[in-house]
Amino acid sequence: MGYQSLAECVADLEQHGHLVRIETPINARLEAAALQRRVVAAGGPALLFANVQDCRFPMVSNLFGSRERTRWMLRDGLGALEQLVRLRSEPQQILRRPWEYLGVPRSALQLLPKRVSRGPILANRTSIHELPQLVSWPHDGGAFITLPQVYTEDVRSPGLKHSNLGMYRVQLSGEHYLADQEIGLHYQIHRSIGVHHAAALAAGKPFRVNIFVGGPPAMSVAAVMPLPEGMSELGFAGVLGGSRIRMISRGENLPIHADTDFCIVGEVIPERLEPEGPFGDHLGYYSLAHPFPVLQVREVWHRTGAIWPFTVVGRPPQEDTFFGQLIHEITGSLIPEVLPGVVGVHAVDEAGVHPLLLAVGSERYMPFLKSARPQEILTQASAILGQGQLSLAKFLLIVAAGDDPQLDVHDVRAFLAHLLARADWSRDLHFQTQSTIDTLDYSGLSLNAGSKVVMAAVGPPRYKLARDLPENIRLPEGFRDPRISLPGVLSVTGPPCPAPSFDYDISQQARATCRTATSAAMDRFCAALVGANSLDGIRWIVVVDDSQFVAESLRNFLWVTFTRTDPASDLYGIESFFEEKHWGCRGPLVFDARVKPHHAPVLEEPLEIARRIDSLAAPDGPLHGVF
Repeated sequence: MGYQSLAECVADLEQHGHLVRIETPINARLEAAALQRRVVAAGGPALLFANVQDCRFPMVSNLFGSRERTRWMLRDGLGALEQLVRLRSEPQQILRRPWEYLGVPRSALQLLPKRVSRGPILANRTSIHELPQLVSWPHDGGAFITLPQVYTEDVRSPGLKHSNLGMYRVQLSGEHYLADQEIGLHYQIHRSIGVHHAAALAAGKPFRVNIFVGGPPAMSVAAVMPLPEGMSELGFAGVLGGSRIRMISRGENLPIHADTDFCIVGEVIPERLEPEGPFGDHLGYYSLAHPFPVLQVREVWHRTGAIWPFTVVGRPPQEDTFFGQLIHEITGSLIPEVLPGVVGVHAVDEAGVHPLLLAVGSERYMPFLKSARPQEILTQASAILGQGQLSLAKFLLIVAAGDDPQLDVHDVRAFLAHLLARADWSRDLHFQTQSTIDTLDYSGLSLNAGSKVVMAAVGPPRYKLARDLPENIRLPEGFRDPRISLPGVLSVTGPPCPAPSFDYDISQQARATCRTATSAAMDRFCAALVGANSLDGIRWIVVVDDSQFVAESLRNFLWVTFTRTDPASDLYGIESFFEEKHWGCRGPLVFDARVKPHHAPVLEEPLEIARRIDSLAAPDGPLHGVF
């Protein structure tokens, strides 16, 4: 039997040394988030803020901040869930080893939510302004819920069976919302809530939304899990948490999770959009203010002894990194079933997750031929880019498993070396233009819009990668400080682009002017290096604002290179060409990863907040030893 409440989980974590209680008064504006970031970076424990300034509710963070702690919290149901996943991918296993699956029928019953008439959540009412007002970054547009469980149903077929539970951020305050009456609801493309919203609009019916905060940790995991459309998050949470999810029936209103800590009951205002944001987001930049739906608040409930859970996102890795690891652990075995021929897929967290996707596929089309040309893996690449949230990838790098059976898709450094030693840039680049990208990615053409590129490589190594800076390398004027970032990869400091405007909606004329200036510099760079013998062994050149920073670590390289480039706009090449509408290059591939005027600003912690946290953690401070 798993946890029946968040309070039960918190008590268990504290008893076993996985959580530290902080009695020192902490402000929900900036201080709590800064502490969370420090603890995550240090690999520290979960934190219970027992004394939140100007708020009567305690807050808890970093619940999922380590693989070990996450598995501890989910220990009663994780094994059963993994059994069910294995049976789905390999149903014959129950015939081969039936003794390992004796508990499966009982676990399957937990897939069914339980309707009840009452529960702890309906013990107390409150208001939006009385909830913890978490502000994580100084330029956030207001307070946000960062671990919400947003519950909706399909008006065409209402009920638990066709419900959706997703984690979509919620803005509690801001100049565009009536205090205590309205809140902002942000959701991105390729999310099931959009299907429900569209159905309600088409039917002319109210789009009701319940927002749960807290409850057993399995509910938070279920809300973030990318389940196939039609699969119930409530059922998933039931198995993972070790008990059926109890939902309170409320007539015409949506049901409420009986064991959650807080519930906001509301209804989306038809035809009403307001600027939501800015918000410091998981790519390491602010997502800017854009029009999103507004939720009319009807009721706010909380259980007695309620605890407010939160997380903080920013430049990865953060706590959400461990969500990603858990998702891979649970669903990794399903990849060959969902994507035939694909051996493994890895969304690279350090690059912001969606910008960079690595994959290992299979070349089985014509085994009697010793072809060194990508064939089947291109089909698999198309399948990957057509699969749910994987479709948001900008850069998909795919190689063939048979070329190195020991290659681990999660070993980013080894994977890149494998690809760079084999890929032919005159042939192995495949673009999709005018496509969709992550809502939070500001490198593209407009909101949700950008391009993609598949880099595919098969066969034996054909290039020896340079590990040292080439001698006598000569760069054109304005380009300087070349450094080796990875084997075969050169980082170069380029001339700065026009000053950032941090306005994603700058006019097309202004964007075109900027594009002309940046592309002219890159064309001049590429032209100057045609025929350069000093580039032997260099496969990628990344032009950046600070090559020293980029070359310091793999983490820095991945973040700068893939969050600041749009493939169609920012890829160039030495000796580039067009042939039958195919673009390629005979020399190194060149990335323009400089900050552009339309890019979002980088997240930075205020100096005074950093000093405050340092003082709390000092040897004579109340939080000494916590991180």
